[in-house]
Amino acid sequence: MKQTYTLKQKVRQLIFILLPIFLTQLGLFSMTFFDTMMSGKSSPADLAGVAIGSSLWVPVFTGLSGILLAITPIVAQQIGAKKKEEVPFSVTQGVYLSFFMALLVILAGSFVLNPILSSMDLAPKVRNIAHDFLCALSIGMVPLFVYNALRAYIDALGQTKVSMFITLLSLPVNVLLNYLLIFGNYGFPRLGGVGAGYASAITYWIICLVAAHVVYHNAPFTAYKVFRRFYSISLKEWKNILKIGIPIGFSIFFETSIFSAVTLLMSGYSTTVIASHQAAMNFASFLYMIPLSISMGLTILVGFETGAKRIKDSIQYSFLGICLAVVLACVCGMILFFLRERIASLYTNDPEVLKLTAHFLVFALFFQLSDAIQAPIQGALRGYKDVNVTLIMSLISYWVIGLPIGYLAAHFTNLHAFGYWIGLIAGLAAGAITLSYRLIIVQRKKMKELYAG
Repeated sequence: MKQTYTLKQKVRQLIFILLPIFLTQLGLFSMTFFDTMMSGKSSPADLAGVAIGSSLWVPVFTGLSGILLAITPIVAQQIGAKKKEEVPFSVTQGVYLSFFMALLVILAGSFVLNPILSSMDLAPKVRNIAHDFLCALSIGMVPLFVYNALRAYIDALGQTKVSMFITLLSLPVNVLLNYLLIFGNYGFPRLGGVGAGYASAITYWIICLVAAHVVYHNAPFTAYKVFRRFYSISLKEWKNILKIGIPIGFSIFFETSIFSAVTLLMSGYSTTVIASHQAAMNFASFLYMIPLSISMGLTILVGFETGAKRIKDSIQYSFLGICLAVVLACVCGMILFFLRERIASLYTNDPEVLKLTAHFLVFALFFQLSDAIQAPIQGALRGYKDVNVTLIMSLISYWVIGLPIGYLAAHFTNLHAFGYWIGLIAGLAAGAITLSYRLIIVQRKKMKELYAG
């Protein structure tokens, strides 16, 4: 990264950082996308089983991996402040922490998975698929968490193209393994949705090993000497990472878990409804990769400019990111509306599931604008290391406002399952409004601190 002086230079640098992040996020999400889509082609039960399994796994993973996102603003500000010697220590401690977190998740899952699935009103076949899918996925949890720590470091240096190439390299492997293990082609066992879990786990090992190799052997990472010397575990540095990372992680958890909570609450509906809901939610999540990528790009750029005490530049980047996200949300919304039936056909051949999925996709239209505002703002706030208030706002928006509205609409109106989507839309809108207000406050505070200094 480098200092920019004009609006044109800022647009170029934002796009330079953003595009690789987007392709990386698209690649990572495509694993889930292909897991869901290809499982749906196997059978509605496989689609529903993977949907339930993913709904349990995604909020846990995104919340905990969100903690590791703290490495990005920490390193970005160290680089912006020209404190190069502090980088390898922070990154190494982040890797240690990621390893510990993954082991903790596996241990906790061994105790709580069966009771959670047993408490749900699921068909026996769907329950078994969800259980075995998560067990298969657990094989890749350690490398997945470690990869996220390494990726946070790679991106903090502005080398987002490296993350992109690693992810895009692994995507064909994931699709091939799905093809072999879900459908049992070329002599492999036909595992259905469970095969998607094994395919993803193997892929996670690949991207972790490739990332570690790149960080150790390739410039500009070699200049920071990460992994060149041994550091003992530092609980003090873990505390520094967790101080920033826990609010980030829980903020992400509150957002992603409400979507999973809705899926779990809908477990009382038919397999057709669950499968349709998950297919539509999967595609809505696919589109969310756009504002999410802008968010991650803003964390890097705002962190870099804030570390160098260029607050006006950080404000300009925030504004550019939000405007870009809103424009792209409008484009995606039109595509979603006019092509919703074709999109639904990507997930299933079942006529009932296809028709219901197209209906759910209409509601997904309204996710776009709120996501386009709240996601980039969250990224900018993380660049400022302002994370605690965002955590409270996320809790209130999604769980105090969104979920209760969805429950009431589903149970006390004729919307039924669609009522939950109304609640999700309300929660996202509340998040967009409150976070906008918070960003204005933080930016004003930073400007006052700059002039006071």
